[in-house]
Amino acid sequence: MTDPLYQRDAYLAAFDARVTACHPDGVELDRSAFFPGGGGQPADEGSLASDGASVRVTGAQRREGAVVLLVDGPPPAAGSTVRGRVDWERRYALMRTHTALHVLAGVIGRDHGALVTGGNMEPLKARMDFELASMSAGFAEEVERALLHEVAADRPVHVSFLRPAELLARPELIRTKSNLVPAGLEVVRVIDIEGLDRQADGGTHVARTAEVGAVRVVGHASKGKGNKRLRIALDPAPAPTPR
Repeated sequence: MTDPLYQRDAYLAAFDARVTACHPDGVELDRSAFFPGGGGQPADEGSLASDGASVRVTGAQRREGAVVLLVDGPPPAAGSTVRGRVDWERRYALMRTHTALHVLAGVIGRDHGALVTGGNMEPLKARMDFELASMSAGFAEEVERALLHEVAADRPVHVSFLRPAELLARPELIRTKSNLVPAGLEVVRVIDIEGLDRQADGGTHVARTAEVGAVRVVGHASKGKGNKRLRIALDPAPAPTPR
């Protein structure tokens, strides 16, 4: 199994690893800072360098319990040592976007008691669906004001880990209408935006809400009875120096 370095340090953008298996279109590593995708967040991109050659990482796939990093070109050989580099500008934009969605979910959950029914994101724009009876422009404006307030509050974002049995005893940590936590996990990762939102989540996030920066609610729609959508967009912002 690949040691998921991104789960403990989202600001790690370069790492050394060993190729444990080689596929025609990619490799498995013993450790990786590449987020492989999931929960609406797309997989990281970047590069792998070995023996003076570099190949582009275009994404990832889960195959029979393993994470395969997909590459554009001949993959490094099994057993070789590689230097991985995550496309940091893209990753940081996704970290900001994902954290903005958690702030949005926290605001809707706190102020309206609604669960999340779906969501998706790309760098600097995203959508999230909620179990709400109605939606309007006035509601979207109210949510945007609350969203901006919580971003400006600069709340710390903490990461912790629970055993599955502990998660079962804490149903409030599942903030989606359907439980999306994969079965068979030895530990479950929890993201806690201090004082606002705490939920099981495997993606990457910034360390404080102020890093989300300028964010707006740019669209709203009804997607059927009890299913309402909000769209958000973030302004570009320089990424800090990664680790």
